[in-house]
Amino acid sequence: MSTPATAQEVVFILSDVDGVLTDGGIIYDNQGIETKRFHTRDGLGIKLWTQAGFRFGLLTGRVSHIVKLRANELGIDSVRQGFEDKLPAACDLFEELDLAAEQVCYIGDDLPDLPVMQYVGWGVAVADAAPEVRAAADYVTTTPGGQGAVREVIEVALKAKQRWGELLTKYGIEES
Repeated sequence: MSTPATAQEVVFILSDVDGVLTDGGIIYDNQGIETKRFHTRDGLGIKLWTQAGFRFGLLTGRVSHIVKLRANELGIDSVRQGFEDKLPAACDLFEELDLAAEQVCYIGDDLPDLPVMQYVGWGVAVADAAPEVRAAADYVTTTPGGQGAVREVIEVALKAKQRWGELLTKYGIEES
């Protein structure tokens, strides 16, 4: 596992959706409409990350209107859906944003995430990721996907950058 110092270089966090921002379950109602459950702490974490001047993006193998809605709600403008082969899509995005791989954190949970995790500067697996993904990660969260794992990653990164305390003052918490 890498130390949080690796996170100091990160200016862009790219995350998978199913299994990272959700618990990985896909639910269809009787009309065939898909639903997903997102954790509010992840949402606030993403907002804090962007308020600190950094960028956040989503890269998923599936296409879902719900992902677009959640991204719009959180102000995420870098969204790539429908890419089973994620590395080329990620590289195109990094080029578009003029980012070096070392400046990127990727959060994943399953085998399609491995190539991107291994390419970027800080590859992160959620606690309940596939064993191969956890083994390849620079950092494994203590929190499972869909339960605040993205928030955990953001806190680690902001603390490594010594930015977490300043964001807490907005909530009446003094920096320590």
